[in-house]
Order: sequence, then C-alpha cells, then structure tokens
Amino acid sequence: MKLQVTHETCYDYLPAVETAQHMAYLQPLQTRYQRLLSHSLLINPTPAQSRLTLDVFGNTRCFFSLQSPHTLLDVRACSVVTTLARPLPPSSVTWEQTRERFRYRLDGRFDAAAEFSFASPFVPQHPEFAAYARPSFTHGASVLAAAKDLMQRVHADFTYESQSTQINTPALEALAQRKGVCQDFAHIMLACLRAMGLAARYVSGYLLTEAAPGTVKLRGSDASHAWIAVYVPDLPQGERWCDLDPTNNRAGWHSPGEDYVTLAIGRDFSDVSPIRGVIHGGASHTLTVGVTVESVAEGASGFSTSQSQSQSQG
Repeated sequence: MKLQVTHETCYDYLPAVETAQHMAYLQPLQTRYQRLLSHSLLINPTPAQSRLTLDVFGNTRCFFSLQSPHTLLDVRACSVVTTLARPLPPSSVTWEQTRERFRYRLDGRFDAAAEFSFASPFVPQHPEFAAYARPSFTHGASVLAAAKDLMQRVHADFTYESQSTQINTPALEALAQRKGVCQDFAHIMLACLRAMGLAARYVSGYLLTEAAPGTVKLRGSDASHAWIAVYVPDLPQGERWCDLDPTNNRAGWHSPGEDYVTLAIGRDFSDVSPIRGVIHGGASHTLTVGVTVESVAEGASGFSTSQSQSQSQG
C-alpha cells in the first residue's frame, strides 16, 4: 500500500520565545517492509541550524535551533511510504524459554533485545502489571500466543476514551482506571510483558482511517498512533519483532497491517516524542496539532495537516 502522511504542529507563544532548541522524530523508518519514498520537513521560522542524526535505536531525528525571537513555530512533516503486511509467523518457542534468554548468567550470551526488557521512564516495574499479565502466560504457551492473548485482553478490558489521560499519566494509573488512549494501552502492555521477563518495545506511527459512510474525511482529523512489538527469538535473525496493537486488536510481523506507518521505535514514548525541546521565554502557548493519512491509490493528491513536541499519541 502507498500512503502519504502529513503531520503538522503549530505553537503560538505569548510572550515571544527568545531562543529555542528542538528535537523532532517525524521521519518514518526505512525497513525491509516499509519503504520511504519521500520526506520533507518544513520549519517556520527558518532555523539558525538543523541537522539529521540517527539515535541509538536507528531512528532518524532532526535537531534544530531558533536563535531569534518568535511568537509562532510551525513544523510540517510530509512523507510518502509504501508498506507491506505480513501475518504473524509460526513460532513454538515458549515464553519461559524466551524469558531465560534475558536472565543474567556468567559467560552467558548477550542478546541486544535485552535492553527492551527493563523498566523505562514511562514503563515502571510494579507487581500489578505481572498480576494482570499472568492469566495470559500459562505454562508452556508460546511467547507469541501469550502476547497475542494479552493484547486481546487489553483490547477487551480497557475503554478507549480521548482526554481521559495526559502525556505523563502513569501506566499504573491507566491500568487501574481501565481506560485511556493508544499511548496508555501500549505502555500497559509493555509493562506487562516486561514484568514477565520478556523484551518488548514501543512503536510510534500512524494508521490509515476511513471516513464514516456518507461523510467526507476531514484533513487533519487523524492522529498519531502507538503500539508495541514483542521479541520472538526463534524467528530469523533480524526479523524477530512481531507488532501487536492492543487499541485495535491487530497483529502482524513487522507491522500490524499495511495500513500502518511505522515512525520510530524506543523503550517508551519518552524516546520518540514527535517534537520536544527547550525554550527561553514564551510563558504560555497554544498548541494546534493535525495529522492526515491518505492512500495514494484512493486518489489523494497532496499532503495535509500535522503534530507536536511532548504530545501524546493515540
């Protein structure tokens, strides 16, 4: 599937910001199953300096700085990608066997996926996560079957409710209230998987949505999305991550579906916030965010709206 994504973030400051430094994660990943055909990042006002770098997880990020007073910041990312969907592969390795790969042993073999098995800023350790996860992890169950069962339970037990949480709402609080947005569901599922000793990573991106019957899809009405990927060690080297989306109860190999666009991967949201930064001045601000995801095959001819610094997903 060929998809085009426009993600726009606009900050209106009062009083003016004197100087600012920002980091943007707005360029989709280039992978074996997702091809980045084009990408542009338009920043207004024009930065005094900007540069692209790769972070430790392989995401492309853009650092930019503004050295003169400004009352408006507009960041518009436009991308075109092709995606390929693959169903979940057969796997027989049990979750107990997978857990053992990450236990420390003197002279044991190091697995790089281990870095995703520990607590992180938005995904703490707590007995409540293990208690919720445990019914899915029966003795001898394959790691993939157990993770998929957990995904289905989160989807069934939790209510998707916009504005029910904030960017910094603790995952434990979202677990207790049984509601939230995709970012919360991803963090809860990560905490549960890691509580069982498994490696799982946060995935940020986009999902193509369709307008309701008889209506026209509004540009800028989509949103960033988030899901997770679990490590399955008996799959081919370099292809051991399987994606699961508890918000929509969908799963796949490398992506939950061809209508998903993978933007970045990390331990949790704090690693891949679309835009974050430090400003001097601008005591108050108004934030406007919009995202449009369109299928090129459906005749979409252009890009559309956007998204932001320290903003939530889902």
